[in-house]
Amino acid sequence: MCPFAVKLLIPWLKIKKICRKVSQKKATGIAKKIRRSQFGGYLKPKVLLSWSSGKDSAWTLHVLRQKNEVEVVGLLTTMNEQFQRVAMHGTRRDLVRAQARAAALPLWEIPLPWPCSNEEYELAMGRACAQAEQQGIAGMAFGDLFLEDVRKYREDRLKGTGLQPIFPVWGEDTKKLIEEMLNAGLRARIVCLDPKRLPEHFAGQDISRELLAQFPPGIDPCGENGEFHTFVYTGPMFSAAIPIQSGVVVTRDSFVFADVVPSTREDQNQLSQLSQALA
Repeated sequence: MCPFAVKLLIPWLKIKKICRKVSQKKATGIAKKIRRSQFGGYLKPKVLLSWSSGKDSAWTLHVLRQKNEVEVVGLLTTMNEQFQRVAMHGTRRDLVRAQARAAALPLWEIPLPWPCSNEEYELAMGRACAQAEQQGIAGMAFGDLFLEDVRKYREDRLKGTGLQPIFPVWGEDTKKLIEEMLNAGLRARIVCLDPKRLPEHFAGQDISRELLAQFPPGIDPCGENGEFHTFVYTGPMFSAAIPIQSGVVVTRDSFVFADVVPSTREDQNQLSQLSQALA
C-alpha cells in the first residue's frame, strides 16, 4: 500500500460511530476489516483531483487510475467568472467540460471573481473543501512535481478541512516523465507561456520530442517552474480525443496566451451540448 493511501484510511471516529453498539473488541475487529478491505476492490477512499486542463493533472488522473488505490470522483477546477476560462491556463469552459466528459468524471467548477484576491480564492476553495468533506470525500490529489513551496501551500490550505493532500507524481524525473506521457499517447498544446523564460513562438505548439529539443537550456521539460502551461486534448485518461484548433495568440498580464478552440462548427455544437449535459 502506498504511503498516501495509508493516510486516507477511514477515521477512527467514523468507525466508532458505526460500531458504537458493539463491544470495543468487536469494533476494533471491524475497523481492521474495513482497513484491509479498502484497497481490495471496494471502500476505496474517494478523492478529488485538482484539474488545470494541462498535462500534469491529466497524467495524475491516469496514474491514480492505474494504481487503483483511490477512487477519483471528480475534477476540481477554478474558473474566471468574467472570461469563463480556467485560471492561468486560459482554457475555455466548454473545452474543460469536454475533458471532464472524456474522462467520465463530474467537473467541480469553482467560480472566481476578476480580479481575485488571495483571500477570495481561499474562501472559495474553503467552501469547495467543506462540500467535498460532507460528501464523504477523503482527499485531494495534485499533479505537482518538485516545487516544495507549492506543495507546502497546498498542505497548509487543506489542514483542518478533513481532506488529505495527495501527490501521486511527486519527485518524478521530469525528463523521463514527459517521455512516458508521449509514449502513452498524451498530446498537449502550449496555451500559456512566460516570455521571460520561453520565446513567444512556442505558444500554440504541441509538445513533442522535436519541440522539447528546441527549448533553451534550463527549461524544465514539464514546465514545472512556470515556463509554460498546456491543454491536453487526447491521452489514455480520455475515452476519445477532443478536436481542437489554435486560435489567436495574445500577450496579457506579462504572459503569452495561445487560444484553443473547437476545430469545426460541428465540434463547437457538440462541445456546447456536452457542456449543457455537465451543467
